[in-house]
Amino acid sequence: MNATEIRIGVLALQGAVSEHIDAFRLALEEMSLSDNSTVVTVRHADEIPHLDGLAIPGGESTTISRLIDKNQMRRPIEEFDGGIFATCAGMVLMATNVDDPRLTTLGLIDMDVIRNAFGRQKESFEADLEINGFGSPYHAIFIRAPVASSAGKGTEVLSTIDKGIVAVRKGKHYALAFHPELGWDLRFQVRFLEGLY
Repeated sequence: MNATEIRIGVLALQGAVSEHIDAFRLALEEMSLSDNSTVVTVRHADEIPHLDGLAIPGGESTTISRLIDKNQMRRPIEEFDGGIFATCAGMVLMATNVDDPRLTTLGLIDMDVIRNAFGRQKESFEADLEINGFGSPYHAIFIRAPVASSAGKGTEVLSTIDKGIVAVRKGKHYALAFHPELGWDLRFQVRFLEGLY
Protein backbone atom coordinates (compact mmCIF):
# COMPACT_ATOMS: atom_id res chain seq x y z
CA MET A 1 0.00 0.00 0.00
CA ASN A 2 1.19 3.49 -0.86
CA ALA A 3 1.28 5.59 2.32
CA THR A 4 -0.74 8.29 0.58
CA GLU A 5 -3.52 5.93 -0.51
CA ILE A 6 -5.52 4.56 2.40
CA ARG A 7 -8.97 3.00 2.07
CA ILE A 8 -10.97 2.86 5.30
CA GLY A 9 -14.31 1.09 5.58
CA VAL A 10 -16.93 1.61 8.28
CA LEU A 11 -19.11 -1.43 8.95
CA ALA A 12 -22.58 -0.03 8.23
CA LEU A 13 -24.76 -2.58 10.00
CA GLN A 14 -25.68 -0.53 13.08
CA GLY A 15 -24.32 2.27 15.23
CA ALA A 16 -22.58 5.62 14.71
CA VAL A 17 -21.56 5.01 11.10
CA SER A 18 -21.62 8.59 9.80
CA GLU A 19 -19.75 9.86 12.86
CA HIS A 20 -16.93 7.36 12.23
CA ILE A 21 -16.79 8.36 8.56
CA ASP A 22 -16.55 12.06 9.47
CA ALA A 23 -13.87 11.46 12.13
CA PHE A 24 -11.67 9.38 9.81
CA ARG A 25 -12.01 11.92 7.01
CA LEU A 26 -10.92 14.68 9.40
CA ALA A 27 -8.00 12.55 10.61
CA LEU A 28 -6.86 11.92 7.02
CA GLU A 29 -7.04 15.67 6.36
CA GLU A 30 -4.99 16.35 9.48
CA MET A 31 -2.37 13.88 8.21
CA SER A 32 -2.42 15.46 4.71
CA LEU A 33 -3.58 12.12 3.27
CA SER A 34 -7.12 13.03 2.25
CA ASP A 35 -6.47 13.71 -1.46
CA ASN A 36 -5.95 10.07 -2.46
CA SER A 37 -7.56 8.29 0.50
CA THR A 38 -11.19 7.26 0.94
CA VAL A 39 -13.59 6.41 3.75
CA VAL A 40 -16.54 4.27 2.68
CA THR A 41 -19.47 2.39 4.17
CA VAL A 42 -19.21 -1.41 4.15
CA ARG A 43 -22.38 -3.47 3.75
CA HIS A 44 -21.14 -6.49 1.78
CA ALA A 45 -18.57 -9.16 2.59
CA ASP A 46 -16.74 -8.82 -0.71
CA GLU A 47 -15.86 -5.19 0.08
CA ILE A 48 -13.73 -6.08 3.11
CA PRO A 49 -10.60 -7.56 1.45
CA HIS A 50 -10.11 -4.34 -0.57
CA LEU A 51 -9.74 -2.18 2.56
CA ASP A 52 -6.67 -1.14 4.53
CA GLY A 53 -8.66 -0.52 7.70
CA LEU A 54 -12.13 -1.40 8.99
CA ALA A 55 -14.06 0.39 11.73
CA ILE A 56 -16.62 -1.56 13.76
CA PRO A 57 -18.87 1.04 15.41
CA GLY A 58 -20.76 0.80 18.65
CA GLY A 59 -24.37 -0.34 18.80
CA GLU A 60 -25.90 -3.52 20.19
CA SER A 61 -23.25 -6.23 20.12
CA THR A 62 -25.62 -9.22 19.87
CA THR A 63 -27.44 -7.54 16.96
CA ILE A 64 -24.21 -6.67 15.17
CA SER A 65 -22.96 -10.24 15.64
CA ARG A 66 -26.15 -11.62 14.07
CA LEU A 67 -25.95 -9.15 11.17
CA ILE A 68 -22.30 -10.06 10.55
CA ASP A 69 -23.38 -13.68 10.18
CA LYS A 70 -26.49 -12.83 8.14
CA ASN A 71 -24.30 -10.88 5.70
CA GLN A 72 -21.63 -13.64 5.62
CA MET A 73 -18.98 -11.24 6.93
CA ARG A 74 -17.54 -13.29 9.77
CA ARG A 75 -14.81 -15.09 7.84
CA PRO A 76 -13.75 -12.01 5.79
CA ILE A 77 -13.39 -10.01 9.03
CA GLU A 78 -11.55 -12.82 10.84
CA GLU A 79 -9.15 -13.19 7.88
CA PHE A 80 -8.76 -9.44 7.23
CA ASP A 81 -5.12 -8.40 6.74
CA GLY A 82 -5.69 -4.74 7.59
CA GLY A 83 -6.33 -3.02 10.87
CA ILE A 84 -9.63 -3.01 12.75
CA PHE A 85 -10.79 0.00 14.79
CA ALA A 86 -13.47 -1.32 17.15
CA THR A 87 -15.44 0.90 19.51
CA CYS A 88 -17.84 0.02 22.35
CA ALA A 89 -19.86 -2.93 20.99
CA GLY A 90 -17.00 -3.42 18.53
CA MET A 91 -14.68 -4.01 21.49
CA VAL A 92 -17.04 -6.75 22.72
CA LEU A 93 -17.01 -8.42 19.30
CA MET A 94 -13.20 -8.37 19.07
CA ALA A 95 -12.74 -10.27 22.35
CA THR A 96 -11.87 -13.93 22.79
CA ASN A 97 -14.29 -14.22 25.71
CA VAL A 98 -17.40 -12.27 26.73
CA ASP A 99 -19.88 -12.64 29.59
CA ASP A 100 -22.87 -13.26 27.31
CA PRO A 101 -23.50 -16.76 25.89
CA ARG A 102 -25.69 -15.31 23.10
CA LEU A 103 -22.64 -13.76 21.47
CA THR A 104 -20.20 -15.38 19.08
CA THR A 105 -17.20 -13.07 19.11
CA LEU A 106 -14.57 -12.60 16.42
CA GLY A 107 -11.78 -13.58 18.84
CA LEU A 108 -9.22 -11.25 17.25
CA ILE A 109 -7.88 -9.72 20.48
CA ASP A 110 -6.99 -11.90 23.46
CA MET A 111 -9.10 -10.38 26.25
CA ASP A 112 -12.10 -11.11 28.48
CA VAL A 113 -14.85 -8.51 28.16
CA ILE A 114 -17.83 -7.61 30.35
CA ARG A 115 -20.59 -6.24 28.09
CA ASN A 116 -22.61 -3.60 29.96
CA ALA A 117 -20.07 -3.04 32.70
CA PHE A 118 -21.62 0.24 33.86
CA GLY A 119 -25.33 -0.57 33.62
CA ARG A 120 -28.00 1.10 31.53
CA GLN A 121 -27.95 4.17 29.26
CA LYS A 122 -28.36 6.54 32.23
CA GLU A 123 -24.99 5.33 33.53
CA SER A 124 -23.22 6.86 30.54
CA PHE A 125 -20.42 9.25 31.48
CA GLU A 126 -17.33 11.12 30.30
CA ALA A 127 -13.82 10.88 31.71
CA ASP A 128 -10.30 12.15 31.07
CA LEU A 129 -8.07 9.12 30.51
CA GLU A 130 -4.35 8.59 30.64
CA ILE A 131 -3.47 6.79 27.40
CA ASN A 132 -0.20 4.95 26.89
CA GLY A 133 1.65 6.90 24.19
CA PHE A 134 -0.38 10.12 24.45
CA GLY A 135 1.29 13.17 25.99
CA SER A 136 -1.88 14.55 27.58
CA PRO A 137 -5.21 13.18 28.86
CA TYR A 138 -7.84 11.97 26.38
CA HIS A 139 -11.46 13.01 26.96
CA ALA A 140 -13.56 9.86 26.44
CA ILE A 141 -17.32 9.42 26.10
CA PHE A 142 -18.71 6.15 27.53
CA ILE A 143 -22.22 5.00 26.54
CA ARG A 144 -23.43 1.66 27.96
CA ALA A 145 -19.77 0.75 27.80
CA PRO A 146 -17.95 -2.56 28.18
CA VAL A 147 -14.64 -3.12 29.93
CA ALA A 148 -12.03 -5.82 29.58
CA SER A 149 -11.39 -7.65 32.84
CA SER A 150 -8.13 -9.15 31.56
CA ALA A 151 -5.84 -9.00 28.54
CA GLY A 152 -3.76 -11.88 27.26
CA LYS A 153 -0.42 -12.29 25.57
CA GLY A 154 0.18 -9.89 22.70
CA THR A 155 -2.57 -7.50 23.81
CA GLU A 156 -1.21 -4.10 24.80
CA VAL A 157 -3.27 -2.31 27.45
CA LEU A 158 -3.48 1.38 26.54
CA SER A 159 -5.77 2.65 29.30
CA THR A 160 -7.59 1.51 32.43
CA ILE A 161 -10.11 2.95 34.87
CA ASP A 162 -11.34 1.59 38.22
CA LYS A 163 -13.78 -0.82 36.52
CA GLY A 164 -11.18 -2.34 34.19
CA ILE A 165 -9.38 -2.00 30.87
CA VAL A 166 -10.94 0.47 28.42
CA ALA A 167 -8.44 0.61 25.53
CA VAL A 168 -6.22 -2.06 23.98
CA ARG A 169 -4.13 -2.64 20.89
CA LYS A 170 -2.98 -5.81 19.20
CA GLY A 171 -0.87 -5.31 16.10
CA LYS A 172 -2.91 -3.11 13.76
CA HIS A 173 -6.12 -3.64 15.75
CA TYR A 174 -7.55 -1.23 18.34
CA ALA A 175 -10.48 -1.88 20.68
CA LEU A 176 -11.91 0.99 22.72
CA ALA A 177 -14.72 0.88 25.29
CA PHE A 178 -15.65 4.49 24.56
CA HIS A 179 -16.70 6.50 21.50
CA PRO A 180 -13.78 8.43 19.93
CA GLU A 181 -15.96 9.35 16.95
CA LEU A 182 -18.16 11.55 19.19
CA GLY A 183 -15.39 13.83 20.48
CA TRP A 184 -13.05 16.39 18.94
CA ASP A 185 -9.80 14.54 19.72
CA LEU A 186 -8.55 12.63 16.66
CA ARG A 187 -5.43 11.10 18.22
CA PHE A 188 -6.79 7.54 18.20
CA GLN A 189 -7.87 7.75 14.57
CA VAL A 190 -4.48 9.20 13.60
CA ARG A 191 -2.57 6.55 15.56
CA PHE A 192 -4.66 3.81 13.94
CA LEU A 193 -4.05 5.21 10.44
CA GLU A 194 -0.32 5.54 11.07
CA GLY A 195 -0.22 1.84 11.92
CA LEU A 196 -1.59 0.89 8.51
CA TYR A 197 1.54 1.87 6.56
